[in-house]
Amino acid sequence: MSRIAVIGGVAAGMSAAARAKRLDPSCEVTVIEKGEYVTYGACGLPYFLEGRMLRAQSLVVYTPDYLREKRGIDVRTGVAAESVSPARREVVLSDGSRLGYDRLIFATGARARTGLPGAAQPHIFTLQTIPQAEAIQAFLQERKPKRAVVVGAGYLGLEAAEALRYNGLEVTVMTRGANVLRRGEPWLTELVAKHIDKFGVPLRLSAEVSAIGSDDVAGEPADIVVLAVGFRPNAELAAEAGVMLGRTGAIAVNDLLETNVPAIYAAGDCAEHLHRVTAQPVYHPLGTSANKMGRIAGANAAGHRERFPGIVGTGIVGIFGLGIGVTGLSAAMARDAGFDAVAARIEAPSRAMYMGGRPATVELVADRRSGRLLGATVVGEQDTAGRINTAATALTARLTVEEFAQLDLAYAPPFATVWDPLLIAAQQLLKDL
Repeated sequence: MSRIAVIGGVAAGMSAAARAKRLDPSCEVTVIEKGEYVTYGACGLPYFLEGRMLRAQSLVVYTPDYLREKRGIDVRTGVAAESVSPARREVVLSDGSRLGYDRLIFATGARARTGLPGAAQPHIFTLQTIPQAEAIQAFLQERKPKRAVVVGAGYLGLEAAEALRYNGLEVTVMTRGANVLRRGEPWLTELVAKHIDKFGVPLRLSAEVSAIGSDDVAGEPADIVVLAVGFRPNAELAAEAGVMLGRTGAIAVNDLLETNVPAIYAAGDCAEHLHRVTAQPVYHPLGTSANKMGRIAGANAAGHRERFPGIVGTGIVGIFGLGIGVTGLSAAMARDAGFDAVAARIEAPSRAMYMGGRPATVELVADRRSGRLLGATVVGEQDTAGRINTAATALTARLTVEEFAQLDLAYAPPFATVWDPLLIAAQQLLKDL
């Protein structure tokens, strides 16, 4: 009987544990989770904070008791892994016990970057876990803050800003970068800034936040501050065990999600990802890839040989009714990666105007030399997800712009136009190429 130990729960860890147990019911699977919750929808936390659900526990998928009784997985919460000995194949836990294993999966996730002077003050928060979200909600109810600053203009920062604004606060978003969503797209930044400003949320770009005061952030008044400046992989425990880290600082893995140490795998936000457009390792922590990697790591720990092909970097965020979807590379990112990038951007109705169609903006990026599609950005109100997912599929299939322009997409007046905005953008990009 083999023993599989998983350090970390939630997306990658529990996906790994469940898959391993399903493929090999005879194996002993133990999950070590230092927190209280092992499966919950972390991406729903901003919506809980906004007020769309009354209890954060609504985000919980399975309890530890359920996993023990119904799935046969030994889930140990409230205990942390303190060290790993690959030579003895043993994990030392914070309660003093030791856990032996035949195969080990690191699913230790990531933590929010908080390394700013003043970040330990009681009105400073991050939004990554259920207890953190509940702490923000309690602060809003008890302290009745009026002014909020969100530091960071990525997915989480923009979602947190919207949630706080819906709670009646004056909200300012600050970022030290010159653009939102780390895409290097000035046009997108301008569009987002104008849109959120309509809802009373100003965006301060190139704002150097060196410290957080008791009532301000870089001169901006603040009764409550949410830090959303990115994540750092929890890779220290693995590194101490001799596991090699990649150039991103996350755990380096191959396509079997094996590390350089025999019998040790890594999955989720603690590990690097292969970017399928650039063929280079990247650090792109998202729940979608964490779940996929967890399933594959669990299968391989159970004796199978499944491969994780990588990601194209697809994401979507909604801000005050505006959907923004991205996949692959922006023009700036493509040039940085060494491509001869060409971009075309168009605005067209998302569906027939007489059916209430609103403008959708699409930018496509391609490589001039090969004609290969490299990336897409879609902004609109209707079917942003469908369009960006179509583009992500094309990137996965390594389609050229010419092939993409000939896609047979569905049309009916309530849903789309005869020429979908994606195809209009592709035609324009063909001309530019």
